[in-house]
Parts: sequence; structure tokens; C-alpha cells
Amino acid sequence: MAKRINRVIELLDQGQPLYNAGAHELSYENGKAMASTWADYIGVEMEHGPFDMSALDEFMRGLVDGGPTPSGHRTPPVIMTIPTDGTNEDVVRANAWMMKQALARGIHGILLCHAETEGAVQAFVEACRYPFQTAGVGDGLGVGRRGGGGQRSAAEIWGVAPDEYMKIADPWPLNPDGEIVLGLKLENKRALENCEASAAVPGIAFAEWGPGDMGLSFGYADAHDPPYPDDMEEARQRVKAACDAAGLAFLCSWSDYTISVEARVNKLMGDGVKILSGVGEEGAAIGRQITGRTMPV
Repeated sequence: MAKRINRVIELLDQGQPLYNAGAHELSYENGKAMASTWADYIGVEMEHGPFDMSALDEFMRGLVDGGPTPSGHRTPPVIMTIPTDGTNEDVVRANAWMMKQALARGIHGILLCHAETEGAVQAFVEACRYPFQTAGVGDGLGVGRRGGGGQRSAAEIWGVAPDEYMKIADPWPLNPDGEIVLGLKLENKRALENCEASAAVPGIAFAEWGPGDMGLSFGYADAHDPPYPDDMEEARQRVKAACDAAGLAFLCSWSDYTISVEARVNKLMGDGVKILSGVGEEGAAIGRQITGRTMPV
């Protein structure tokens, strides 16, 4: 019996690393198929892909109809990137409609790309919260700005009443009862300079360093995969340290295909990575065995 709606939170609470997979087609049929995914959560990429809420809605309904998962959850969690950057507070406020639209589809988390300033991150968290939630307000956050109206459609996906949805659709771990996870891509030199302050904003659960875009900002046309130049490795370590200081889970890949999948998993675990990206189903099976995972997927 699942203890929470969002198994990302359940697993992080247990100290278990996470493994993700991407949804490369947003359709009802693919939602039904991915309801039994091997991954701990599904990433939906809309930073560069079409911002198609109708397709996302169909995918989420497919997840429900294909469920429940072997772990006993109604659906696998879905965490989505949105096509706006966290350049500054004004940019995030102007594009908060994207977060409202996505959350109303019943997703379980949002990952903000190019999160460059503390103010941008604060605006991001506030956009994802209802105004009656008070944790953190006056202590790093302003009042939430998410309006009523989208809770019914999201509640149908989560399998709860609309009023219950509004109570639990709040960022964890800021709200221990919250079921939404918010993340940051600290993926360029401007974001790097502010990463400690950005990571410390209440309401954030995880962050990554985005090696592809980080490399571009350092002047490298293609430095997504290791081995990394010294300045990029220093950036990776700085973002990891910021995550550690703020108590965030660090998301990272290690796409060195000259070594085995097992070696890549061991490398990431040795670095203290909590969300292992890009290791696939084989890597997830290896990692789960290493950490003694008991929750079925």
C-alpha cells in the first residue's frame, strides 16, 4: 500500500536514489504503456518540445487507466521542464501561466531551466503554491500565487477530492505533507554564481548542473559528456556542494560510454548523487540492488 501519492518523495524519505526515464510521446496510449515503467519517475521535456497541454492531459489520463503501479501508486510521478528560463523574478512571474497550466494537468513536479537568480527561484516556488499555504512565507518566500480553478482536473488524476488536492499540492519538503517536488537546472555561468542562494530557497527538492548548457556557457560547443575540462568539473562540484548545503537531492548523469553501466552507477553513487540520470533500466536494477531497494516499481 503506497504511503504517498508521489513516490519520488517516498523514496527520498527512505534515502533511496532515484532513476528516471523520458516520455518521448505524449499520448493516451503511451501513458497506459508507461504506467508500468521501470523508472521511479517520468520526465516530460517541454523546454524545447511543444508546450502541448492537450497531449499532456491525454498522457496523464493514460497513466491513470494503465495503473496502478506495482508499487501501489495510482500513477508514476511525472516531472516536467517548462519552456521558460529562470532568468530573473520578472521573467518567471511573466511566465507563471505555464506552471499553472502544467500543474492543472495533474503532474507531480516541475524542473525550472536556467535558474539564474534567487529571486527567480522564489517566484517559481510562489507560482506553484496556493496563497493559504504559509510555510516559509516571510522566511525566504512571499505568499503563493497559484489560483483556484485547476484543482478539479488535477485531483482527478491524483484520485483525491479537489479540496484535498489543494491541501497536498504544495512543495515538499517545505511542507512535509506536500506531494509536489520542484527542481532547478543550475546550468550556466550566471546560475553558477548564484547557485548557493538559489538552492537555499525554501520549497526546492532537487537540482542539477546541466552539463550540456553549462559547457556552452563556458565556451565549449559540445562538452555534455565526461571527461570534463577542469572549469566544468569545478562547476559540477560547486552545484553539488550547494545542494548538500541546502539539503537538496543532486541530479546528475555520467555519460562515459567507455566504462560499464555498473561503473557509471558506482561513480554517481560514490559522488553522492541521489537522482541518477541516463543509466537506463540496467543501471536502475544495479543501483537498487546496491542500496537494498524493497519498493517494487
